[in-house]
Amino acid sequence: MLNVITLEEAQRLLMETFGGWRPEPEEVPLSQGLGRVLARPVEAAEFVPGFDRSTVDGYALRAADTFGCGESIPALLSLAGEVRMGEIPDAAIQPGQCAYIPTGGCLPTGADAVVMLEYAEDYGDGTVGIQSPCAPGAHLIFRGDDTMPGKELLPAGKKLGAKEIGALAAAGVSQVSVLAPPRASVFSTGDELIHVEQVPAPGQVRDVNGPMLAAALKELGCRVCRRELLQDDQSLLRRAISQACGDSDMVFLSGGSSVGIQDDAYRVLSELGTVLFHGLAVKPGKPTLLADVGGVPVFGLPGHPAAAWFLFRLLAAPWICGCTGRELPGRETAAVLDASLPSNHGREEYVLVRLKDGRAIPLWNKSGLITSLSQADGYLCIPRDAEGISAGSRVTVTLI
Repeated sequence: MLNVITLEEAQRLLMETFGGWRPEPEEVPLSQGLGRVLARPVEAAEFVPGFDRSTVDGYALRAADTFGCGESIPALLSLAGEVRMGEIPDAAIQPGQCAYIPTGGCLPTGADAVVMLEYAEDYGDGTVGIQSPCAPGAHLIFRGDDTMPGKELLPAGKKLGAKEIGALAAAGVSQVSVLAPPRASVFSTGDELIHVEQVPAPGQVRDVNGPMLAAALKELGCRVCRRELLQDDQSLLRRAISQACGDSDMVFLSGGSSVGIQDDAYRVLSELGTVLFHGLAVKPGKPTLLADVGGVPVFGLPGHPAAAWFLFRLLAAPWICGCTGRELPGRETAAVLDASLPSNHGREEYVLVRLKDGRAIPLWNKSGLITSLSQADGYLCIPRDAEGISAGSRVTVTLI
């Protein structure tokens, strides 16, 4: 019989044992940084922008020359020239002068404001009429307004998206220190399993958990360094786990974790390391186990695909995200339960649902079936001390 513990206790054991693990940092070009997590803070090494610049098309001038002007009494300024994009203006603006400046152009020396074109008129004789007063600093971004040397641009643990890549590019950061992708090994065990491209003979089934778990790991930024099918053979399993724990940060087994004659995972892991728990008060996923083999976590997940997916999502994924600074996917929403859900197992029970018009419609699913998982919009939890949930009840659905 399995010695079951609650999911909460299992999560606590996992974090107590492996919560201090972190991937090693590595340097990558900024172009390869998308989706990666910063290992160290990034500080600016220069001023951004590097010069005072206009935010509009208009005329650079001295704000004091516009005080008191208006449409009926424009301020008459002499046109001293034009600012060209990408160039530093040659001449300074003197009192009573202005210069045309495009959006993003460098502010000439002597000017302290810009008036928009809409409030100016070029008379064509070298004179410009300014029809609206402005204050110093109007329509300007000053040198260092965005950032300056020594200022932190992004903290450690920040996941790099498009906007973060843009900020780093603006500051001239071409290399970033990011967490290396965690290395994971995935083994599917069972004499009945064949590869997905093969045609099953009677009694055989295609491996679902291998591709599914590998994809789930990649979604969380992990690199799957090995994925294999293993027959129900203790020596094969022992050798595979030993090798994987030597070059992986985490190992996942699916199948072989219950108490049948051919279920060798518990025996092998007990020999190689310490089994932290074997059995959870959860449905689906009761035979789940976790072991510590030389400091590497080995997750023994059920062979049934839906059960394997649930326990990966509930146990492994939060740990991976916590250690790598990623946000755990799966926001929650409220819904009204469409049909009653009885439950008297003494275990937390997780039920897949579809969402329609604010209703949560249960997908009556056996844990060995995978199609219901692909059709689900989310799942809900029936607490272990509840006898079910009645139709019409408000429930919380975690979206998938």
